[in-house]
Amino acid sequence: MADVMQSGAGSGPKIVVIGCGAVGSTFAYTAVLRGLAGELVLMDATPAKAEGDALDLNHGLPFVPPVRISAGDYDDVSGADIVVIAAGAGQKPGETRLDLVKKNAAIFREIIPRVAERAPRAILLVATNPVDVLSYLTYRLSGFPASRVIGSGTLLDSARFRYLIGQAASIDPRSVHAYIIGEHGDSELPVWSRSNIAGVSLTEPSPYWPLTGDKAQRDRLFEETRDAAYRIIERKGATYYAIALALARIVEAVLRDENAVLTVSTLLQDFHGISDLYLGVPAVVGRSGVRQVIQPTLDEGEKERLRHSADVLRRTVDSLL
Repeated sequence: MADVMQSGAGSGPKIVVIGCGAVGSTFAYTAVLRGLAGELVLMDATPAKAEGDALDLNHGLPFVPPVRISAGDYDDVSGADIVVIAAGAGQKPGETRLDLVKKNAAIFREIIPRVAERAPRAILLVATNPVDVLSYLTYRLSGFPASRVIGSGTLLDSARFRYLIGQAASIDPRSVHAYIIGEHGDSELPVWSRSNIAGVSLTEPSPYWPLTGDKAQRDRLFEETRDAAYRIIERKGATYYAIALALARIVEAVLRDENAVLTVSTLLQDFHGISDLYLGVPAVVGRSGVRQVIQPTLDEGEKERLRHSADVLRRTVDSLL
């Protein structure tokens, strides 16, 4: 299928997207708009869907930076710089991310060895839920160093958190410094003890931000963050715009060797006592993937909640191995 609907004259990195559902196709569109790739290959279990997306995107080439777009198969993974994996079943109304684990793990057992064989130097970026569990499974199945297997982690959760804090404080969310860490899911936790705007803590009274010192409001902001996906899925069936932007941000950090600090899912070793597990934490992301994990100082309550999040995921991972 390598010659299906190829077009454009771009030069630059090669990105492969596996899974052209709502997330994969929206990421592909975002990557084209941002000019992230010189070559973009789309793959799907239903080849006609990938072909349709490739054709649709090719029709927009007069309006975007040059890129060569095609539908492909596993042989076209060869030479990829980044493989974005968005394949699998989506979360249904009332379903948790962890509910998806067995069916999506089976899909990954088919995909990952074939990708690793054809693109042994690629960075694998996992978007499929439960993302922490599947990122760890990808790491084990691929045989790649952990630095080159990255999950989208809590980057989207942290963005939602920053947006909601910004709304409450009437501040641009880009000026809010706050993280969600742990599972991308129900056991995630906010790091309120390190959250700030312009260096002013969000947990201590101040004349600047009305939410400081108001624990009840902080709790509501976190609950809105944690439950955001459920509300979106109830209303429109899936989330895809913001996660596509989050994936594009990770890809951008890798391809431009930014050494940006992003809350991605990565392998932990003695992170507040947690080892051999993928969780969303602040990490330095550049051309080699995750260069370094950053271990922020947490208060005792945050440490306890992080250990709980790790325990939840550990049980799920152990059930798969």
